[in-house]
Amino acid sequence: MTTLRRATRDDERRLAALDRATWSPAVAPVPLWPDDVDLFAHDAPEDVLVAELDGAVVGYVKLRRPTAVAANRHVLQVGGLAVDPAAQRRGVGRVLVAAAIEEARRRGARRLTLYVLATNHGARALYADCGFAVEGVRRGEFLLEGRYVDDVLMAVSLEPG
Repeated sequence: MTTLRRATRDDERRLAALDRATWSPAVAPVPLWPDDVDLFAHDAPEDVLVAELDGAVVGYVKLRRPTAVAANRHVLQVGGLAVDPAAQRRGVGRVLVAAAIEEARRRGARRLTLYVLATNHGARALYADCGFAVEGVRRGEFLLEGRYVDDVLMAVSLEPG
């Protein structure tokens, strides 16, 4: 059974290892992080939800504000999601996405958004299954391994009713 908790600074190395284990040009347009990256340089530990299976950290999801603009404070964004390859297809990603939706609601957000590469078919299907809908496509936004890849904006409304 998957359990969830907020990240702590002590999780930094394991979360960095998850990023390294799940990184590929099919899922991330940014280069692979160096081993000594400070994962909490831009995201506070309390903005990261960690998934555990049998006491081992197997995934995380980050929430952040998409902009610093006051008029946009009702929106939160999924800033990252990773699930250990050994724990994939066991419902961990679904638990993390559902937890992100609930946490965004708890924080008073009216919308939760995310960007996902068009080539990341598994993540796109997961997000759609969790209620996210495509709201836009930035065609050919990234040049990855010699081909242009679309960036897909997806969102879910958190408004009641």
